[in-house]
Formats: sequence, structure tokens, C-alpha cells
Amino acid sequence: MLLVGLPIPAGAQDHAGMDHTQMDHSGMDHDMSGMDMPGQDAAPAMDHSAHATPDATVADQPGDAPAPPVPVDHPADRFFAPDRMAASRKAMIGEMTFSTFALQVDRLEYRSANGKDGFGWEGQAWYGGDIDRVVLASEGEGKLGERAERIELAAYWRHALDPWFNLQLGVRHDFRPDPQRTYALVGIEGLAPYWFDVTGQILASEKGDVHARGKAGYQQRITQSLVVEPEAEVDFAFQDVSALNVGSGFERLELGARLRYDRNRSLAPYVGVHWERKLAGTARLARVSGDDVSGISAVFGMRAMF
Repeated sequence: MLLVGLPIPAGAQDHAGMDHTQMDHSGMDHDMSGMDMPGQDAAPAMDHSAHATPDATVADQPGDAPAPPVPVDHPADRFFAPDRMAASRKAMIGEMTFSTFALQVDRLEYRSANGKDGFGWEGQAWYGGDIDRVVLASEGEGKLGERAERIELAAYWRHALDPWFNLQLGVRHDFRPDPQRTYALVGIEGLAPYWFDVTGQILASEKGDVHARGKAGYQQRITQSLVVEPEAEVDFAFQDVSALNVGSGFERLELGARLRYDRNRSLAPYVGVHWERKLAGTARLARVSGDDVSGISAVFGMRAMF
């Protein structure tokens, strides 16, 4: 046949008779690791360092940076009367500036001791806002059935210096002990690092004697309702004040810890322990007068806010 010698086109090749299931590929080496594809460079190693999780920086502290400038373009003015919108913005800013009255009783307690039981209190009332307020504060202590050993009443202006600390300027009058004294008061109060509430005051009386007082406290929440609050207070006299039985140097030290049931923030009962001691020259004068130098007591009291 003449057709036997004719070439068959590639597209017309018939593979019907080929059995692909019986083809053996075991001898074929498919390893292409050594093959270089033309026009293609070797892929560089992938760098995953950019996907590493950055160190989390938690900014939960208020700063003291200046406020941003007040915007002068108001989109609402395109749709409403500008004078009406200006009045609305003025009213909104006025609502942000507030003045309010509050009464806070930090301690009102009964003190049970080995000797004669006593009492103590500390609290303040104030009127104003976050930046400026007028404060009336009082604290004292004594023995049941006797005149109070200490009654202090202070009135001062409190001004915020920054988000953490406030300045105190005013006067304090001591009704007890006798004789009574009136002091000019300059102080700093605020929140120190690690959330310690601190207060420092310098007091100068009309008689010329100068004293200092420092306080520190910390509130640790154990549960949603239980709060433990250790506190310390120390008084310092810059000179002897014989009329008040006060010697120069460290005058008095108070330490205490109170466990408060703070379920209702407006009225929270507490129990704790209170220890106080006269120090240095004041302790010597107390011994001469036959007074106690130190004492410890269990306390039961109430904290309130209105």
C-alpha cells in the first residue's frame, strides 16, 4: 500500500492502543533540585522577623501633654445656622465645667483597747470641681467619757497642679489640746507611684512654732467587695513647744490597717487595728505628766460618702 510510507501528522496520532496503566515510572528521577530554570534566580529565604509580635505597650496612665487646639472648622455649620451651632457648642462646654458638693467620712470608729476604750474620726466636705475646690476637713480622737485629746479643723483651697498632685493653701485650728492654736497651712496631696495616696503639710502657728505632717495610705482590693487599707501618719515638730507638751523632732506616729466591706460605696463598714506612739521629746514629756506613751486597739467603724 502506498499509504504505509506516508508520514502521519502528530495531531492525528492514535493512542487508543496504548495502555497507560501499565507504564512503569519507577526508573524516572523526578528530583529537580539541581535544575536551574532559565531566567529565574533562586528564591531568597523568607524573613519572618517582620511578623514578630511587637512588645505590647499599655498606656493606662494619664499624661500631662497640652490639649490639642480647638477646631475652627465645624462641618455642622454647612447644614445649620452657624449662630445656632455656636450657642449649642457653648452650652456643651459649659456642661463639662461642673461644681458639686460632697461629704466624705473616711473614718468614724470605735476603738477597743486594754485600758479605756476610745473613738476617732477623719473626714472632709468640699465644694468645687476637679481643678479647684474649697475643702473643710476635720480629724480627732479621744477616750470615752473624757474630753477629746485632739480636735483639728482645717479649711483650705485645693488646686490641681497636674493629673497626680494638688496644692493645699489655708488654715487649721486645733481646739484640742489646750491651749488652742491656729496654723497657716501649706500642703501637697496626691497619688504617688504604685498608687499610694500621700499627703505632706507644713504648719506655722500664730505663736511661731512650726510643725510638719506626713500621711501615706494604700487601698488593695482583695475581692469585688473587700478592701484592705494600711495607713501611716507621722508628725514632726521643729522646736520644743512646752505649752502643748511637744518636744522637738518626731512627735507622734500612727499605724493602722482596716479591712472594709465596700459593697455599697456610700456606706462601708470596716474592722481593723490601730497603733500610735509618742516619740522622742514628746514621749519624755508624756511620761513626766503620767500620760500613756503608746497604745494599740481594735477598731470597728464606718466609711461613708454623700
